[in-house]
Amino acid sequence: MPLLDSRTARVGFTILVFAGVLAFVWGARETLTAFLFSIFFAYLVDPLVSHVQLWVKGSRGRAIGIVYLAFAAALGLFGYLLGSRLAAEASHLAQTLPGLFQKFASGQIAFTIGAQRGWSYETQLKLQHLLADHQDEIMAWAKTAAGKLAGEAKRAWWLLLVPILGAFFLKDGRAFAQGAIDLLSRRREREFLDAVLTDINIMLAHFIRAQLILAVLSAVVYTVLLLVLGVQYAVVLGAVGGALEFIPVVGPLAAAVAILFIAMVTAYKHLIILLICLGVWRLIQDYVNAPRIMGRRTELHPLAALFGVLAGAEIAGVIGVYLSIPIMASLRIVWRHWRAYMETAKMQLAAAAEADKVSPEQTLP
Repeated sequence: MPLLDSRTARVGFTILVFAGVLAFVWGARETLTAFLFSIFFAYLVDPLVSHVQLWVKGSRGRAIGIVYLAFAAALGLFGYLLGSRLAAEASHLAQTLPGLFQKFASGQIAFTIGAQRGWSYETQLKLQHLLADHQDEIMAWAKTAAGKLAGEAKRAWWLLLVPILGAFFLKDGRAFAQGAIDLLSRRREREFLDAVLTDINIMLAHFIRAQLILAVLSAVVYTVLLLVLGVQYAVVLGAVGGALEFIPVVGPLAAAVAILFIAMVTAYKHLIILLICLGVWRLIQDYVNAPRIMGRRTELHPLAALFGVLAGAEIAGVIGVYLSIPIMASLRIVWRHWRAYMETAKMQLAAAAEADKVSPEQTLP
């Protein structure tokens, strides 16, 4: 009698294959991250490339080259208009931020805010003592956060590969997908994979472009709002707010906290007005702009989105946070199609079993 039957062997082999795939993904996560961002970049640029290809009536490679030149010109124009101010503010903020944190952690900020708000000396002193008692914890947290950001910046070398790899996906992405489908031998399996890839393609294309629009809207609104209100480092904070818009649930909250913190430690006088303006913009963005622009293509519950963000942060840091939502949405699509695939298989097996129970004589008229 064999030690393992064929069914047990197949299950064990499947488990080993999945374990091997997971081990490979974990070991090559930085390289795979570069490829994922390249795919997202290709989704973002693909409509422009398709329009240019129709316009020039030439090859797709020539259209890709024209779009890349246009992007380079746009980046150059942005650098000319805002790049110098953005760089100057970022440099100045990086130099002064340790001192601002020290001012906050030591409790000195209590006297600055208290003098502006007309607080009593006893209230200012209580707040100063509260912050000073937790100074070590605050500074330790700040050092840890700065270390993580520095580590992420050192690992961001793959950003240089994104436009290069993106060009390959733009040119041959459809061929790659079709090649993956052709590897399957059974027609039902090919139909399943084709349906999954089609839905993921539609979801990612819509999600990435909608998310970019929302991020640009936030960056513009934050920058204009902070400039009008006279908040220091308005351009840098506007850019940070736009970048954090890519992170659902947590990102907008982190942007508001960062803006309010910088305004507070720089002795900004109209914190209440700033808080009200940030709250109004959040309501507009979440309940007016996002439903109209994003729609329901990702179809993720906020709790699932929050889980994806936290899990992505644990697995791959800041990059994992950015990738969490499209990956969670893609897994949901795969699961939905897999359930439909298995239900269809069960129905076919049941129909075949029912047909076997009916004799040929019973089927005759």
